[in-house]
Amino acid sequence: MTERTLILLRHAKSDWSGPGSDVDRPLAGRGLHQAPSAGRWLADNVGDLDLAVVSPATRARSTWELASAELDTTPETRIDDRVYAASAGELLAVVRDLPDDVESVVLVGHNPGFEGLVSLLTGEFVPMKTSALAVIGWMGPWSAAGSVSASLRALGRPPRGLSGR
Repeated sequence: MTERTLILLRHAKSDWSGPGSDVDRPLAGRGLHQAPSAGRWLADNVGDLDLAVVSPATRARSTWELASAELDTTPETRIDDRVYAASAGELLAVVRDLPDDVESVVLVGHNPGFEGLVSLLTGEFVPMKTSALAVIGWMGPWSAAGSVSASLRALGRPPRGLSGR
């Protein structure tokens, strides 16, 4: 059986001051600093990623652009409309649809769906503040997500640090 690693990266702090739509909201100054820290943590602690699945929201795409610039190797990136404003159940469907030839995936998106997805997969409620990361693992195919025992391996927000589990 193959071990799967799912990393949830909540978008960095966004700027609420503009008149634009929610999907077009950019990162705030703080977010521009948070996102690279998340990328550095990924580079130092996770290793190579096979795939990134990113919400089409500007703040999520910008978060991933800044975070992925810190990686030695940038994985294939897919923008997936289903991730924007998704519920935990909708995010679970995205995870279950992942291709079986990838072992490690980063999903870049939003709350409250991310907090709910962690809870669905691990049975634990964890807060996912802006730029927070949750690293979840289990044995088996992606299609088994939510129906097999998954563990929360790390949780937190760089640069303050993440706690391993």
